[in-house]
Amino acid sequence: MPPQVKTPVISVVSPVYGCKGCLEDLVDRVSAALLPRGETFEIVLVDDASPDDSWSRICEIAATKPWVRGLRLTRNFGQHAAISAGLHHARGVRVVVMDCDLQDSPEELPRLLDALGNGVEVALAQRVDRQDGALKRLSSWSFYRILGWLTDSPHDHTTANFGAYARKVIDTINAMPESERFFPLLVRWTGFHTVLVPVTHGRRDHGRSSYNLRRLLQLATNVAISFSDKPLRLVVKLGFAFAMFALCVAAFSIYRYVIGDIRIAGFTSVIASICLVGSVIMSSIGILGLYLGRLFNDMKKRPHFIIAEHSEDAL
Repeated sequence: MPPQVKTPVISVVSPVYGCKGCLEDLVDRVSAALLPRGETFEIVLVDDASPDDSWSRICEIAATKPWVRGLRLTRNFGQHAAISAGLHHARGVRVVVMDCDLQDSPEELPRLLDALGNGVEVALAQRVDRQDGALKRLSSWSFYRILGWLTDSPHDHTTANFGAYARKVIDTINAMPESERFFPLLVRWTGFHTVLVPVTHGRRDHGRSSYNLRRLLQLATNVAISFSDKPLRLVVKLGFAFAMFALCVAAFSIYRYVIGDIRIAGFTSVIASICLVGSVIMSSIGILGLYLGRLFNDMKKRPHFIIAEHSEDAL
């Protein structure tokens, strides 16, 4: 058991959703990986309104292992908001963020922590051999490719939240006020020196991912609108493209008039043109509406998460 101090050297933050069965194994494996280092540490488990009553299990573990701390959110705020809650309560000089399903292998923690220092502030785990199914790997690859294109910021689909971060990186992210909390992009935006550490990716033996195709598309849309103005620039480019197309059509019509080849436009072409232009206009208005909606949400200045209970309160 690690000695308990007010300010631990290492904090391990893990959002919890639908993985009640592996929490004790998670804590035991993280503890076994960090104990040989001889540094004090804490494990912060954030219950994001998990549907399997994970909170009761977190409290049971925290009652017997004082280096484990639990936070329960009032409702499901999402994975990245739960990570933010953990980061705001992490006290370590170095902070590790990892998923609770044990696909982020706890045995890789020493390598990630050792990579920090000598000017390196971020050590990201690179999953060189993912143990997910083909559909999961394809959806993840597609998500990061589309997100990278929309945000003009290349993303490596082999990296995610799992990594070790220096204290100043966490303090910088905690100070960011925006409501959309996509942790990997926030880390990338800070610009701190980052290295990739190849790690072993574990199998998922408990629960299942809550990210389906609909949620991935929704997340990509929210992140793109919150972190980039490229959708707006695409609308402008599309407007110029249609203007050039209209000029070409007008020039062609004048040419046909000059040579005497005049025909009356058909009903189908007129309706098709109206529908095409109308759809472009409606899409443009819709994108502008999304940006205004995001601005409206940010102006409310509501908290990113609300904590209902601490594990210390349940003891």
